[in-house]
Amino acid sequence: MTYTLSLTEVLDELRAVVTGTVAEPGDAAYAELVTPWNVAVEMQPTAVVAVRSAADVSETVAFARRHGMTVGVQATGHGAISSLAGHLLVVTRELDELTVHPAERWARAGAGVKWARVIEAAAPHGLAPLNGSSSDVGVVGYTTGGGVGPMARTFGLASDRVRAFEVVTGDGVLRRVTPTQHADLFFALRGGKGVGGIVTAVEFDLLDVPTFYGGALYFDGADIPAVIDRWRSWSVALPERATTSFVILQLPDGPEFPPFLAGRTSIGVRFLWVGDAADGAQLLAPMRAVAPMLFDDVAVKPYEAIDSVHADPVDPMPVTDRGMLLTSLTDEAVERLLALVGPGSGSPQVAVEIRQAGGALGREGAHPSAFDHRGAGYSVLTIGIAFDPRVAPHSAALFRSLSEWDFGGVWPNFAPPHDAVTARRAYGPATLARLSSVAEQYDPDGVLAAGAFARA
Repeated sequence: MTYTLSLTEVLDELRAVVTGTVAEPGDAAYAELVTPWNVAVEMQPTAVVAVRSAADVSETVAFARRHGMTVGVQATGHGAISSLAGHLLVVTRELDELTVHPAERWARAGAGVKWARVIEAAAPHGLAPLNGSSSDVGVVGYTTGGGVGPMARTFGLASDRVRAFEVVTGDGVLRRVTPTQHADLFFALRGGKGVGGIVTAVEFDLLDVPTFYGGALYFDGADIPAVIDRWRSWSVALPERATTSFVILQLPDGPEFPPFLAGRTSIGVRFLWVGDAADGAQLLAPMRAVAPMLFDDVAVKPYEAIDSVHADPVDPMPVTDRGMLLTSLTDEAVERLLALVGPGSGSPQVAVEIRQAGGALGREGAHPSAFDHRGAGYSVLTIGIAFDPRVAPHSAALFRSLSEWDFGGVWPNFAPPHDAVTARRAYGPATLARLSSVAEQYDPDGVLAAGAFARA
């Protein structure tokens, strides 16, 4: 881009029409606004716009169109990708409206709202959202990626429970999107991440789940083979009211970690049961008996304690993660997994997680969506410290070793699509074609950075 005016003078045009902050590199607010939760990712837009209303988003997109710029969007930055910052990064954290309608069992949340606020507002009414494994994640970013949470096998995806979006499309127009209004956008925004528009608010169902029976069982690293062997046979027989996963942990020795996990290798078996606690305890008994436990955190809990199931970190971290889906978890697959992340393997990963899929997660919701790969058997996710040079090559080696069971795709929130290669992993050909059509119709000038993969 070539300007006869300075950048500041050009941006003054935008400052004149938005109520939020427009910051350039060097401004006091710039670094704080662009820095994502994953601090290893550098977001370096030409300018950042901390919007305060949907009208601010519309004005920013319209401005970008006039000046040949692209627009990115960020709320929390958990799934940040440098190339998605665009020339103008819209930060939505001040779009913080939240309304709970307890009688009708639904809620409306602005794009800056995290799940923790929704949980807190819904709990007094005995209700719960279909949030993710960490309530520190934003509602909108999680939901537009599908949303595979700790009750996924019981209730399906967060995106399947959406009633409506309000979204500024790439042409700068604020639209209300429902199953009957702009149905093509309703399809794309549930699983397609940012293709088509920047969501400013979302309305979604709440569930009658005041309490749950769940948490995690933790075992010493030496017992990893026995725990995985038992988990594999035990989990396949679970009814849909149970959702489970396991995680192999190698946490540093520090005061920020629980003493029974810090500085050692361990394995945690996550479990969430929606139903009678006695039935859940009976189901979990075989896992409790597999080996001596470091800690047993499974109990009847109020829904506000949902974060205890996965115990994901809240503070910003420099991480690199990688995901894949498996068709099955055979004896040989487990052997290969243990060779690279089991006891004595020298794995540099902080966490390696395997989630069981199936149940309601495997069925299409009431309305078709852009979330593909529902038929996978398991999800694999590796998480390591970004600045450790061993982490990325080790993840690649692990995924190569499991390639025989590769389902052929990945869920969008576990590997955000941002180019042609990642798009083909996240979506099948038919879905990708529909997303491309939506991008062409609602973002004809290619303003939205998140929609670039649909044009590749």
